[in-house]
Amino acid sequence: MCGIVGIVSSSPVNQQVYDALALLQHRGQDSTGIATSDEQTLHVHKSKGQVREGYRTRDMRTLMGTIGLGHVRYATRGNAKKEQEAQPFYVNAPYGIVLVHNGNLTNTRELTKELADKDRRHLNTTSDTEMLVNVLASELQSAESGTSFTAETAFAAVTALHRRVEGSYAAIAVIAGHGILAFRDPFGIRPLILGRRQAGLVGDEWIVASESLVLEASGYDIVRDVEPGEAIFISREGTLYSQQCAENPRLVPCSFEYVYLARPDSIMNGISVYEARLRLGDKLADTIARYAPTDSIDVVMPIPDSARPAAMQVARKLGIEYREGFYKNKYVGRTFIMPGQAQRTKSVRQKLNAMSSEFAGKNVLIVDDSIVRGTTSREIVEMAREAGATSVTFTSAAPPVRFPHVYGINMPNKGELVASGRTIPEIAREIGADHLIYQEVEDMRDAILEGSDVTELDMSCFTGEYVTGTVSEEYLSWVETNQAS
Repeated sequence: MCGIVGIVSSSPVNQQVYDALALLQHRGQDSTGIATSDEQTLHVHKSKGQVREGYRTRDMRTLMGTIGLGHVRYATRGNAKKEQEAQPFYVNAPYGIVLVHNGNLTNTRELTKELADKDRRHLNTTSDTEMLVNVLASELQSAESGTSFTAETAFAAVTALHRRVEGSYAAIAVIAGHGILAFRDPFGIRPLILGRRQAGLVGDEWIVASESLVLEASGYDIVRDVEPGEAIFISREGTLYSQQCAENPRLVPCSFEYVYLARPDSIMNGISVYEARLRLGDKLADTIARYAPTDSIDVVMPIPDSARPAAMQVARKLGIEYREGFYKNKYVGRTFIMPGQAQRTKSVRQKLNAMSSEFAGKNVLIVDDSIVRGTTSREIVEMAREAGATSVTFTSAAPPVRFPHVYGINMPNKGELVASGRTIPEIAREIGADHLIYQEVEDMRDAILEGSDVTELDMSCFTGEYVTGTVSEEYLSWVETNQAS
């Protein structure tokens, strides 16, 4: 999971990209990068850490031009601690290209060999984004055939790229001297949305970003989602071209975006994230009513912030008082996306504080968006008991996460997943809860898709069914032993 943005503007773009990345900060806190283009020159600045820490005034002054892109990174492949793994990645031929990418490629072993043997290209990191930009560059070189660059050249290159690359990818590239190219994998697993605004007599300004909230906050009108397999090219002058570049595109967006990753004020693939989370709460309430002693529960409490809509609906539907018992320190990053179990455990108590006045002597029902490794859940249950809770019923708005996620979320190690190989009562004992209730898989799917034109979801981490390429047991074992540190 990462956040990406690309802008074609009539005015300097550096501050616009910076502001957009600040809005996408929830999608990654490991590193950040901005690239801009003025005429033929590309300007790049990358840094570890968050957006507010990564750019000084002198850095921003070097990012000249009216075309730019940016990235916030949450490492799923490569080393999160190495600045050279930060995006964007650059290649100098053809034209000069910088690229940012949200997703995870699943045929990196084959691509590494192809790029060395067939394309004669050297990779300097273990990042699959560096692979992606090199595949794009090779295919652009093949597509131009001595002619000058056109939108058709870009579309031919993306068509060839789709044939070579497997996995999830939403990508944005600046092609020096020409414009911005954005494209999405043939299954549309990771999100990408297009926006436009009028710039007076100058014409249209354009933006592509991971989430719709960036467009709305920046004064752009939402045009539409980039389609699965589609490529969009926007020239320096603001002319937009688009073409479907995949042979059999099929929209199968990631369910975890709606459960946890995206901000609630975003709309993805025509589905409101906030409304989907409300519906997840409705479905979860029905399951709780079947399996938990609801007549003895005193209060319903969310784990802020992403579980709040679901918890509100659980309380309303069950007729139980809703209370906010956990106070969140907003200056600590999201614990799920922090590298390492020890760091996650330490950060839970830095991030959340249980208020004794809300817990003392009460039977509490806690609603979280999901349970992945169980580290956070175990700490939360312990905090509730220390604050005086008589009993703790823990519930998850998502089903048990039993399988690795290979499409851009850091869940590569099956052994780290608390639900892997355990029954629900065993998981309850593992996290210390008196009762544990999960959302049903079908209920999650129905809640997210209700009222939309989308018919499928990637639910691989819940079901073990992978939609792309050859995600075999052998591949999963290889990923587990080569996961990001």
